[in-house]
Formats: sequence, C-alpha cells, structure tokens
Amino acid sequence: MKSFIAEESFWNLFPEARIGVAVVHGMKPAAAVGADDAQAIARALAAANEAADKHLESNTLSQNQAVAVWRDAYQRFKTKKGARCSIENLLKRVLKGNPVGSITPSVDVYNAVSLKYALPVGGEDIDALEGDMRLGITAGGDAFRALGDEEDAPTLEGELCYRDDAGAVCRCWNWRDGQRTALTDDSQKAFLIIESVDPTRAADLEAALDELVALMESHLGATVFTKAIITRDNPTIVIDE
Repeated sequence: MKSFIAEESFWNLFPEARIGVAVVHGMKPAAAVGADDAQAIARALAAANEAADKHLESNTLSQNQAVAVWRDAYQRFKTKKGARCSIENLLKRVLKGNPVGSITPSVDVYNAVSLKYALPVGGEDIDALEGDMRLGITAGGDAFRALGDEEDAPTLEGELCYRDDAGAVCRCWNWRDGQRTALTDDSQKAFLIIESVDPTRAADLEAALDELVALMESHLGATVFTKAIITRDNPTIVIDE
C-alpha cells in the first residue's frame, strides 16, 4: 500500500492550505485516444489558454493575485534561486502571447485545468514511486534530476518538496518535476494533485478537481481510484493498494 502524507512541517508553514488529490487508473496512451476525444482535449487546452487571461489583470506578472500568493508562499521555505510556482510559469507564457501547447493527452488535460483555474496542477506515475509520497520540509540531499536535465540537483536543507523513499519527486513544492516519476504516455496509474494556499479559493479548488477527474474519465477512459481534498485535519490518503 502507498499513501500520500502532508507532513506537519508543511502545515506549520501553510495551515490553511488545501490540496486536491485524485488517483486515476487506465489512462489511454495517445495512440489509443480517438479523434473526437483528441479534438476535445485540444479544444479544452486552447480554451484554457484564453480563459487564463481573466487571471491576468496586470501586465506585471507578480501583481496578479494568482501569482502573488505563490510569490509569498515561496518566501516561507528554502528555494533554489529563481524557482517559481508552476502556475506562474504557465501564466507567464500566456501573458507573453505564447500559449501552452500539447505534450501528451494526460499532461494536456491537467495543464488545461491549471490554466483555467490558475492553480498549480501536477501528476506523477504511481508505479514509479518508491514507498509513500510525502510533502514536507526536507533536511536536504534528496536525489533528484529534473525533466530535461542531464545532471542531478539534490534538494536543499529547509526546502519544501514532494519526496518518496528514493528521493525528491518535485522540488520547491511545485516548481520542477523529476524524471524518475513523471507521467509518460505509457503511465497507467496517475497521482494528480492541485494546490491552493488561498483560503478564499476553496470552491475553485473543488471545481478544478472535479473537472480534472471528469476530463480524465471522459476523454482518456480513466477510472477513479480515489479523490479527496487534503487539509490539516485530513492530511493522509491511500493512493495505491
């Protein structure tokens, strides 16, 4: 059995945070996705790129609320220089007129949800995880190689990160995903996660999680193993048996 555990060191920093978690099984690879579903995913991603504009009231990226809350959050733990929340990176592309493009069907789905709601969304391959997935402050030195990199970049002391028994899974909370556990077109069990540090957006988080699961079911043929909102009072969920 594998679980996801948001540790006390995380809640000490972000007591009002809410984390949407869904585990889905049996996602179709790109070659098995029918033309109608592929077109629907493409439309959803295109519409989300346009919908992201409503979260960009200022041309100065850091002055937009969806970005500002994460800039503040990243001041509360040790980060690698220049690290930014994943939603900031997506919104930056939209602001510059460089829409987020297609990667794989599953990634396109969660990027569409991330852009539409201006919340960071990520996914990991559960079969690649070693033991439980944990979110908390680390002592540093966790093994990690980011997607697209050729060199290892271990975590820093005092860094907030997702990690399992083999090392870091995603560094600086939701900045860079690692190669070892990243979702691929062949992944069969996906751990999907949406994060919010703004307590006024609880309803947005729930809507985003519902939409993420619905898209995975309707267009990728996935089945839902579990879905929940993680809070300080409910910090653990089983993600694999």
